[in-house]
Amino acid sequence: MGPRRPRPDTGVGTQAARPRPRPDQPLRARWDPTDDTGRPRVDRDAQPERKKQSALGKFVATYGWRAYAIPVLFILTIVLIVVTVRTADDSASVSAADVNPDEASRNTDVSEETAPVGAPTGTIEPEALPAGTLPAGGPYTEQGRETYHVVPGAGPQVGTGGEVYTYTVEVENGVNARDFGGDQSFARMVDSTLANPRSWIGDGKVSFRRIDSGDPDLRITLASPATTRELCGYQIQLETSCFYPPEERVTLNEARWVRGALSYSGDDLSYRQYLINHETGHGIGYEAHEPCREDGALAPVMMQQSFGVANSEIMALDPDMQANRNLVCKPNPWPFPNGGAVRADSE
Repeated sequence: MGPRRPRPDTGVGTQAARPRPRPDQPLRARWDPTDDTGRPRVDRDAQPERKKQSALGKFVATYGWRAYAIPVLFILTIVLIVVTVRTADDSASVSAADVNPDEASRNTDVSEETAPVGAPTGTIEPEALPAGTLPAGGPYTEQGRETYHVVPGAGPQVGTGGEVYTYTVEVENGVNARDFGGDQSFARMVDSTLANPRSWIGDGKVSFRRIDSGDPDLRITLASPATTRELCGYQIQLETSCFYPPEERVTLNEARWVRGALSYSGDDLSYRQYLINHETGHGIGYEAHEPCREDGALAPVMMQQSFGVANSEIMALDPDMQANRNLVCKPNPWPFPNGGAVRADSE
């Protein structure tokens, strides 16, 4: 057998010849001399070098597009709150100027009248009655004895006005004290309401002083519904209150005191403040009822809010009133809602 001839290199089982770079390419050093591919060797066990990420970057990486939406929504929420508060403040401020009582309409000789002041009169269509329906609620005494007792207690003058009205706090005999919270509770509500600078002392013209003996200018009285009807009339089948001049009696209907009015949506505290201020307003000379003057504004305290805060509701009870029937106000228990010219000592 002759000498073996070398076999041609097929690239199978042996290393293929490495191509040489063209003359126009730079030479590259290999990372690993054992790697004949000419590519850098990757150490798979080595951890890749990572760039340190900031807290903001992590937040963005975690939440994606929501990372940008969250601060935008936060800013919009703050703006909405600020606008809402400013709007509410502006509305209260503007409307308060319109609800302050008109001194020109005041009759300072109202105590010489012989008919009740403030109770609706005339014939009322039945469909108008539901607006002033008495809400459901706690019990009250339907019929008292038509006699009264003075709740003991006297106090200093509240307000700086030169027209000083003395008043007693009275409760009809036979009225169950448990239903309305008791004599002293009723008296404290009357005192604190009249001493508030948002009440009638707010314009610096009138003052009040509570007495418990002698003849007062006003007898602020809690009376049963039946007795209230005797004093105020019952031409319409609704529970009302009034000022009865022959007895100087600011008559507050116990049914209303206990249950309030639909227009106040269960806010009994504000409604009782309204009841005191409204009927006392009649007692110091504001005989006429007032309509809502601006849509969405605070109702004048001399509006018949027991029957509603929409002109369409109260005009059904007072058809002679001249006003825009489409206007609706917000409940308001105060003659001077933004505070008046004086500050009461008790505030």
